[in-house]
Amino acid sequence: MIENALTKKNFALKKKITIKAAISVGVVALAVLLPQLVHLALGQSGGVQWLPMYLPVLLGGCLLGFWWGLGIGLTAPVVSFLVSSIWGSAMPAAARLPFMMVELAVFAAISGLFTQRISENGWMAFPAVLLAAVCGRAVFMLSVVIFQSITPFTPALIWNQIQTGLLGILLQAVLVPFIVMGLKKLLESDKNE
Repeated sequence: MIENALTKKNFALKKKITIKAAISVGVVALAVLLPQLVHLALGQSGGVQWLPMYLPVLLGGCLLGFWWGLGIGLTAPVVSFLVSSIWGSAMPAAARLPFMMVELAVFAAISGLFTQRISENGWMAFPAVLLAAVCGRAVFMLSVVIFQSITPFTPALIWNQIQTGLLGILLQAVLVPFIVMGLKKLLESDKNE
């Protein structure tokens, strides 16, 4: 979506990359800050229920596309882990980090596949987010099943976490598309002035 807006304004490639990199940094920063705030307000169980890192990652995919989204999905949990480790409480935990990197990469990449369609019709953000959520959670479960002999996670534990996070996923399936549509409208109104 952002690519289309920048192309319509005839931005040079270097300027497009700079803008998309700045947006990516902002999205990753939000993906670090939002979980900290949720955990501060609601504790660890709040993070499992509301999945606060997923919202910025889904936004990044919808706005920036597959490749930038993939980068955001891989980077956000690593940056969060490194920053929160400095404070003494790593989020996500080291054992969960590789699984979360894969899961969020899928979230952002799948939602990023829809970016062209979203730029044409903002309502396409709804199926983008829903498909990304289903695929991301499925990949998370599948990776735990594959690596259960070397991880502290069991499929039953992860299935419980997926069920606990259903409300958070549903909330994001509504919030993210409306945020994307609002940004789309803002970009289009700026274009007409």
